[in-house]
Formats: sequence, C-alpha cells, structure tokens
Amino acid sequence: MTRLKTLFDEESKANNEQLGPSSCINVESVERLNEKAFPNGDLYVGDFKEILPHGKGKYTWSDGTVYDGDWEAGKMSGKGLLIWPSGAKYNGDISGGYLHGFGAFTASDGSIYEGHWRMNIRHGYGKKKYSNSDIYEGEWKEGEHEGKGIYFWNNGNKYTGNWKRGKMHGRGVMEWINGDHYNGCWFNGFRHGNGIYQYADGGYYFGAWTRGLKDGKGLFYPAGSKRPSLKKCCTSLGYDNDHKTALPQCSSLHLEEHIVKKPSIKRSLSEKILVSGVLKGSGRMSSKTAESSGLSDSGREFVHHNSSGTFSFDSDAGQSELQENTAVIYEREYMQGVMIKERIRDYNKLSKKAEKKTKFHAKETQKSSCVGIFKGHNSYHLMLNLQLGIRYTVGKITPVPKREVRAADFGDRARITMFFPKKGSQFTPPHKSIDFYWKDYCPMVFRHLRELFKLDAAEYMMSICGDDGLTEISSPGKSGSLFYLSHDDKFVIKTLKKSELKVLLKMLPKYHNHVKEHENTLITKFFGLHRITLPGKRKVRFVVMGNMFCTELRIHRRYDLKGSTHGRITDKDKIHENTTLKDLDLSYEFHMDKSLREFLFDQIADDCAFLKSQQIIDYSLLLGLHFRAPEPLDGLVEPPNISPNMQSSPAGQGLTADGEVLFPSKGFVLLAHEPSSVNTDPGPHIRGRALRAFSLGNQEVDILVPGTGRLRVQLGVNMPARANHKLPQDESDSAEVELFEVYDVILYMGIIDILQEYNAKKKAEHAYKSVKFGPTTISVVEPELYANRFTNFLKQKVFPEQP
Repeated sequence: MTRLKTLFDEESKANNEQLGPSSCINVESVERLNEKAFPNGDLYVGDFKEILPHGKGKYTWSDGTVYDGDWEAGKMSGKGLLIWPSGAKYNGDISGGYLHGFGAFTASDGSIYEGHWRMNIRHGYGKKKYSNSDIYEGEWKEGEHEGKGIYFWNNGNKYTGNWKRGKMHGRGVMEWINGDHYNGCWFNGFRHGNGIYQYADGGYYFGAWTRGLKDGKGLFYPAGSKRPSLKKCCTSLGYDNDHKTALPQCSSLHLEEHIVKKPSIKRSLSEKILVSGVLKGSGRMSSKTAESSGLSDSGREFVHHNSSGTFSFDSDAGQSELQENTAVIYEREYMQGVMIKERIRDYNKLSKKAEKKTKFHAKETQKSSCVGIFKGHNSYHLMLNLQLGIRYTVGKITPVPKREVRAADFGDRARITMFFPKKGSQFTPPHKSIDFYWKDYCPMVFRHLRELFKLDAAEYMMSICGDDGLTEISSPGKSGSLFYLSHDDKFVIKTLKKSELKVLLKMLPKYHNHVKEHENTLITKFFGLHRITLPGKRKVRFVVMGNMFCTELRIHRRYDLKGSTHGRITDKDKIHENTTLKDLDLSYEFHMDKSLREFLFDQIADDCAFLKSQQIIDYSLLLGLHFRAPEPLDGLVEPPNISPNMQSSPAGQGLTADGEVLFPSKGFVLLAHEPSSVNTDPGPHIRGRALRAFSLGNQEVDILVPGTGRLRVQLGVNMPARANHKLPQDESDSAEVELFEVYDVILYMGIIDILQEYNAKKKAEHAYKSVKFGPTTISVVEPELYANRFTNFLKQKVFPEQP
C-alpha cells in the first residue's frame, strides 16, 4: 500500500506536490470486500471495482490522515474530505489525486481558503482569510495573487486593483483607515508611475512615484484649495490620459471617478501620515508581507519614531499650515523622494496653461498622418491586428529547427502572408477587429536576431501579445508615426513610411552581420518587421524595437542629440517632464571613467562606420539621465576637477537659482562585477558583457544604487557619470570663478532613427538649406560629414575628456 504524504501541514508547504507518489491505491491482493485492513496499519472502508477502490470510500492512513469521498480506479477523484493530523483539512473537488476544481482548505494555522484549485495549487478566483485576519479576495495564479483582487488588512486598510506574482502591480487604489487614498500605478509592490494621493484633510498631490518614492514633477493642492481638474493637472505635468508616460507600468489613468470623499479630519499638515504597524519597505507589499500587517506611505521622505511606537512620515516637514486659499497651489519636483524644486503657482494661470497645452496637443495630433487615418477605434483595431499577426508569425516559425541564416532568408520571397477574417478561418482565430491582411518580412532573419539578443520567443509574444495589450504613446518627432509600448515597457513598436521599410530591408543583411560582430552595438535593436493591409487597401508598416529606457530607474531627462544646431532647440512653453529635448537644450557635460569612455567611443566609431557605409544620415543619440537622489547641502562648486573614481564620490553642494531651491547629489558606488549579485537576464536594451572601469583597476564593474540595488554596467546601460551644469551668472557679477552644479547620474543611450538614406531628395534639401542656413549647422549633410560631426559633438560637448 502506498502511503499518502502529509500535505499542507503549514499554509504554504508543498503547494506543488502530488498528494502521494501516485495518489492512488496499489493493492497487492484484495477480495471484493467493503472493508480491508492492510499490514502497515492503513484501513479502507468502501466500494471496490475488481481489486481497486472505486465509488464511495474512506481511507485512513496509519499516521491519522483521512480521506472520505469519491474514488475512481484506485485514485481519489470526485468530491471528498481530506483531514491531516496537523488539523488541516480540505473539502471539495479532487481529480486524479490532486486538489483540482473548487474547494475549501483550512490550514493548521487557522487560515481559510475557499475557491478554485489546479493541481494542488490555488488558481482561479478565490477568497483567503489569513491567520492574522487579513483577507484577500480575487484572482489567483499558481498559488499567488495575480489579476484583479481586493486585500483587507486587519488594521482597516484596503487595496483594490491589479496584482502580479503576489504583489500589487498595475492600476490600483490604496485606502488607509486614516482617510488617505492613493489611486494610480503600482509596480512589483511599490507605487511606481503616475497617480494621485488624496489626503484626509482634503489636500491632493498629483505626480509620479518611483519604487515607492515621489520622483519627478507634481502638483500639490493644500487642504481648502479648489478641487483640481485631473485632466488639467495631468496635461500641465506632461501626463496625457490617452498615452503612457515615462513610467508606463499601468494603463492610462482615468482617476476622477475613483476619488472618494471622506469626512473631514483635522490635521496640522496635509502631507503628514501616521502609520501604525511595521514598515515594510517604502510602500512595497506582497502576499507574504501582507500577513504581518505591513503598511507604509510612498509619499514619505523623512522617517522618525513617535513615542507611541508608530512611524511618522512628513513629506513636507516644516511647511507652515495654510489658510483656505482657492488660488494657491505648489508645483514641485522630486528626485527619489527628496524635493529639489518648489514654486508657488496661481491656480487660474496654471489652468490656462494646461488648457493651452491641451489645444496644442490636439493640433499636433491632427498633423499626424497616421493618427489622421486611424481616428477613433481604428487605432485599437490596428493594435489588435498587430498582436494577432505577431502571435501567428512567431508561433509558426518557433517550431522550425534552428539553423544559420541563408541568403534566401533576406530575399523578396522571404515573407509570410496571411488573411485574418473577422469570423476566423482554418488557420486563424475569430477576432473582434476588422478583416485584414498580414505580411511578415524576413521572419527567419528576425528570429535569428532575437536569438542573438537572447530573447525567448514565448516571453516576446507575452510582452507584445498578452492580455495586458499595448499602449499608444505620442510621437516625440516630426514623422507623425504611431508608437505603441508593450505593457512591460520592453518593446516599442513604430509605424514606418514605405521608404523607411525599403531602407531597412536593403540594409538588413549588413545590419545582421554588424550586430553579430559587435555585441555592444549602440544601434537600435530590431526584432520584427510587419505590414497590415486594411479594407480600402490602406497599408500600415511596423517595426518592433527594444526600448532603450526599459529600466526600473526613472529617466529624469531625455535628449535627442544629432550634433547640428539649426532648429535643435525646444520651445520652453512646450517642455514638460517627458519632453525629449535637443542639442541646444543640453546644459550638461558628462565626465565618466576613462575606460568606460574609451569603450563608448570605440563602439560609436564602429557604428558610425556601418551607417556611413549604408549612406545613412539624420540618426541621433538618444540619451536618458537618471539623477542620484540629492541631499540638501550648502555652498557652490568651483569648476570641477573631480576624479571619476565613483567609489568614494563626495557629496554635491546646494544652491539657489531663479528663485528655486536646488540640491545636487551624492555619488554612486562602483563594485567589482559579480554575476551572482546582479540580474544577468537578457533584455531588449541589454548589450554584451559587463564593462571594465579604470578606477577599479580595469575590473568588470557593477553599480550600487542606494534605494534600488546592484545593477550590471554595460555599454549604454547603467553607465555612471558625473554631470556638470554651469550656472548662469549676471554680467554684473565680478566673480572670477565659474560656478557649477554637480550631479551624479546614470546614463542610458543608443543610436536611433537609422532609416534615413542620403538620396536625391535629401541632396536637394541639403543644397537648399546650405544656402539659406549654412552647410555646417543643418542636419542634412552627406554621410561622412554627418558621422564626423556627430562623433566630434559627442566627444567635445557631451562626453569631454577629464581635464
């Protein structure tokens, strides 16, 4: 007789174990009896079929475990009751010896789960009451909270929203018993992305969070202020309710309907939050910590203990209490929880500014060629068509045995074409979009490119074709292209002009060879090239690329740098937090480790040589900056002559400029690379090997980011640098010494927009603009001059050598 193993003696033990080695009864020789005792002490009473338990029966193991229920051919199948010696019990569906279906499980610690199971694991919809009286009700996947659910803490706090792998992830609302609310984005258990924090006294904060801390620009409305318009606030901050922002971990925020009015509670400060219980990591919460009554507010910046044993969080310590004022609001900017700027703004002026930006955005949208064609729901249909096509193509070629790419894989016949009727066909599923034709270009080449970049086919499909869908984002350029972003922020999908598609197909063999030979290439990673033909023969072409800013760190500034000057400045009235700035907007110089700089420019030289050989111009370096969380200090800094050794980086200094309080930063820490200490999983923007740093004896290095963790340093990814910002000085100043702000930053970069060929049209444009604006300032110049100017600009103006 096979002995049944003890299962669930503790709430989380053996979730994935079968109830026994086979969960069936192996009877050596049994007569057709209603009761049978076995030599090992087990006892079965019930029905048999031939020699196996079949029908109703009760089996008691010698250790006290009891099963009373249905049997089928020697296995527990049907409905039944299982009782373990520890006191745990299960009453519900069982299939093939597994808890499978619907049932109620009471653990030995007193926790109760009632809901669906799959192969001994909670999976589906269910409700669990924990031993500490916390309650979760919602969707489960593989034993963890995943999907939509609501969590009640025993202290009265509540979270309603999306979960992933047992942690709050996506869109959700947190309600504290003290009357505070947060409605917005979550990521991996932290407030992460855009949201609104409503305080119990009536104050509001609209802004962005990174890993539980305020990060970026926001608006604070004190208690008694006129209730703000979410649409206007989002517009004035650069957040568009119809598009993703720089932190796109949750879908677009339509928050107005979720603001819950609470009874007025008198408090001395709108942003003072008293939290009882144990602090669990900057607003992070998972199903494991949930049982410990963990709670925290991500609005915190300064933490101290009260005599009562609670934590007190003061986001704006020292701010005087305001009288009711319907006109005054605060425009603030944070870096990792530290406020670096604050302006008092007039509500009416801010509203007019937001309205002006909304009108401007509407005009820009009308100019967009693709958006003009696909108004209304057609953009949604386009997204759905794209997902259906990619799922079909990747699924079709994945089973094909791996092989080397052949010349024929680049040819005109290297295409997959398929018709997707709405009602479905023999090869395609029915769908909710419109009929369309799908064409996939060079599928085996792009499959090999994804393999070179170490992307798993299943994960690629889940990122782009999963239930979370894609999000349309605004175009940062003049092309009028549509951009989509995958739900996990890994991939950017861009519409192409026909001419751009032809250029990419033409250069694809050389591009393929280049990325094979240069694993650290900074050039955009391409993962797929597709075309959708809609009714009326409208054709839309797409390319799938890696998102260079896919990082858990917030990108505080972003620049598109070409090395030209004509038209390369942004109108200040059009700048918001997520604006991609241009060459003449850049007011920083970046000093990095000597070896890191050499690696960078060696690769830029190789990449520019490739682009020059393909007659490509008009490309640019996309540069993203993450600033280290600053600390308020005194004084100014003279011209920097600072060693790039980041291991003992001194703190920056504070200053005041233009009526705003600014606080530069404190350094990062470089450490010798340890693969076991950092995430080495490939990503859409990860490149090659870890880099070597001169300041650490040319060892491969990682970077330690306080508040985040240890990150792998690679070319264009997680690269540490010192940013020097020269301060403007009045002509009347007689100071002989220039003054600088000094920041420590992490850089993300790559070469983008590589599909513009120097053709006859561009040559004519060059001739015209050369006469009008001068040949050296314009962007359109011949490829060799463009490459030289681009490289020299980066060497001299952006990443100059250390003096």
